[in-house]
Amino acid sequence: MKNILRLLLAVTFCTLTTFVCAQSPVKVILDTDIDSDVDDVGALAMLHTFADNNVAEILGIIVTSEDKYATMCTDAINHYFGRPDIPIGALKGVALRDNSKYTRQISQEFPHDITSYEKAEDGTALYRKLLASQPDTSVVIITIGHLTNLRNLIESKPDKYSKLSGVDLIKRKVKLWSCMGGAYPEGKEANFYRPDPASTKVSVVKWSVPVVFAGWEVGNNIITGGAYLQKSLPEKSPVWRSYQLYNNFQGRPSWDQVSVLYAVSSSNDYWDLKKDGQVVVAEDGSNKWLPGKSNNQAYLVQKMNPVEVAKVIDALMAGNHINDF
Repeated sequence: MKNILRLLLAVTFCTLTTFVCAQSPVKVILDTDIDSDVDDVGALAMLHTFADNNVAEILGIIVTSEDKYATMCTDAINHYFGRPDIPIGALKGVALRDNSKYTRQISQEFPHDITSYEKAEDGTALYRKLLASQPDTSVVIITIGHLTNLRNLIESKPDKYSKLSGVDLIKRKVKLWSCMGGAYPEGKEANFYRPDPASTKVSVVKWSVPVVFAGWEVGNNIITGGAYLQKSLPEKSPVWRSYQLYNNFQGRPSWDQVSVLYAVSSSNDYWDLKKDGQVVVAEDGSNKWLPGKSNNQAYLVQKMNPVEVAKVIDALMAGNHINDF
């Protein structure tokens, strides 16, 4: 099994290496609701693996969550992977809660610098600061949670970081939005309807650069975080601990990891793209794909066997502990 996983990773990284030769590492801002599900932890671990291999550069992390320990948990994971200086922004002005299966424990058991949710930067301001500092058409935004902070960015006004509005700043700096959200060709998925369907509707309607949606139906069939991850990670890892706390390595769909893999990998092996149409979001957050003329929108369609994709994702989540790819 170990040799098979390394072979899969070798194929993955051959594709990625070819991509990197043509371009610099993918500049990523991750927008996450790290609290309710553990796939956010897996997605963040994958990004660190990509960064370790000079495939991605993590510019910053925007926490779109009401969990009081979410920013500290995120900071602890970044510290563990040797990137304690990654800036973290958070959704401000929300009532905080404490009902995650893992964020409180991770923030208590692992070192971090952020001492409270309130100490994180304002999510909208951090979005604008990060985008303004980057070359034009260079940033990939990956959202793996609800879209409140993204809407706030879109509707933001000129400030000390940029004279551009949010819409114009996105047009100038962002080359792709990779979004875990919705169900295709139609359905109702949590990131789109809970807790802020209005922001979903605004974000989809006002977004103007390319966006690729990873629907519920794609990640739901890719089960990771089971026995392989348990054996591959040391118990001192916050990723190992998060998966233990969440469901003791019983496996979990890889909704969020799909958006990360698509955004950073440029491989066509995993999924096809459905481009001929656009997403329409209803008031309740349900969505439907309306066929028609292609514009800036697409959604992922399963291509590779989900079992094989799961092997790649599992290995990437454990990538800091695999010595050769």
